[in-house]
Amino acid sequence: MTMTVADHRTSGARTVSVARAYRFELVKLFSSWRVRLLVLACWIVPALFVAAVSRQSSLPVDTLFGRWMHATGWAGPLVTLGFSGAWALPLLTSVVAGDVFASEDRLGTWRHLLVAVRSPRRIFAAKALASLTAILLLVVGLVASSTVGGIVAVGNQPLVGLDGHLLAPSDAAGKVLLAWLCVLAPTLALAAIGLLGSIALGRSPMGLLLPVLVALAMQLAQMLPLPVTVRLALPGYAFIAWNGLFTDPAQLGPLLIGIAVGLVWAVTATALAYLLFLRRDFTNLDDDGSGRCAVTVGVLPLAGLLTVTVAVVATATPATGSGIEQAKVQRSLATAFAHLYRLQAKELNRPAVTEAQLRATAACTKGSVAVGAHGPGNDWRCVVSWHLPDVQATGTAVYQLDVAADGRFTADGDGPKEVNGYFLLRAPTGDAPNPLWQFDGNVELLAATPKG
Repeated sequence: MTMTVADHRTSGARTVSVARAYRFELVKLFSSWRVRLLVLACWIVPALFVAAVSRQSSLPVDTLFGRWMHATGWAGPLVTLGFSGAWALPLLTSVVAGDVFASEDRLGTWRHLLVAVRSPRRIFAAKALASLTAILLLVVGLVASSTVGGIVAVGNQPLVGLDGHLLAPSDAAGKVLLAWLCVLAPTLALAAIGLLGSIALGRSPMGLLLPVLVALAMQLAQMLPLPVTVRLALPGYAFIAWNGLFTDPAQLGPLLIGIAVGLVWAVTATALAYLLFLRRDFTNLDDDGSGRCAVTVGVLPLAGLLTVTVAVVATATPATGSGIEQAKVQRSLATAFAHLYRLQAKELNRPAVTEAQLRATAACTKGSVAVGAHGPGNDWRCVVSWHLPDVQATGTAVYQLDVAADGRFTADGDGPKEVNGYFLLRAPTGDAPNPLWQFDGNVELLAATPKG
């Protein structure tokens, strides 16, 4: 007769407290050379990377806020955040949460642990809390290191937001910290999936790779022409939606949905991991947890959860299709242009002008579509018009836009040269490219389309 881990709860021996088991799991976790190396890397490498890149002549302009790394130290932690959401955080959750249970299978130490602790609930809680502590320590290292590296290398300067408005250093600091806090939700979701894979797949290396594979699948899904409601329902969408914090007003709709979905996935996957752990038979040395039970308890419920979240988001949000529509693109481009025009005028020592005085507007087409253009693509062409006080003629400038599926766009100036061509300006941090030459913006996917 076999005995599952749940049967150990009836033992009359005194159980070890969660706090004591938690300390023991922390010691075991940080005794691993892989975890120690990750801690060292997260607390040192981002600072060196940000400081080195900020001193280079060429910047990672294809990365969000990368083009501002010469101008302010607050761009560094945001560039690090973009890279971390795509690669670093999934890898960290794989190494920590994806191995916290599987390591006992490889070492064959489950019986010793059960005899010492005598409570499956306490074992699970201790291991889950230990992995969470390690992940939080690694994330704090990424934030602190990249911020220190940026501030020391470039300085505490204002940051240009995604709609062109300037954020004071104190505002930039608060938004940077808030952005990192927001990505904790999808990080916890990946960590919970790592726990589930570590229990369900045992010694199999697929358990260790599961968070990375899930993150890669979500990235591939974001590249496909999927409806915006499907994108928002993915547990990793907050890795992207944090950029809505850097517009005025902030685009909070997609971000709040992304955080909520990430937390729901984190709770659900953790609960499934707990149930699967209690059903495990540790008296059978050949049973490492993998098999049909992993599919029925792990994969199928998460697939059902994805279906439910898609249905809920589709019902609760007004967005349809890609969420990228002509009127939204025109409004976002005109707003960013007006803000950046004021910045250019200041750096050229021209008379100050307000956005209200400029009355900037944009008219965009996509390919050969002049009316009703929609969807991502690099074939958007826009003409921006504006007015100056006491000047009768209307100014115009042409931009080529590359709009991504997540709403982020890159505007490339196409004349006239004196307005949005390439030339250097004297900025507080030294010579800098014309801010109207190339800049990033963001289309609010859930915003209602203006009429007329």
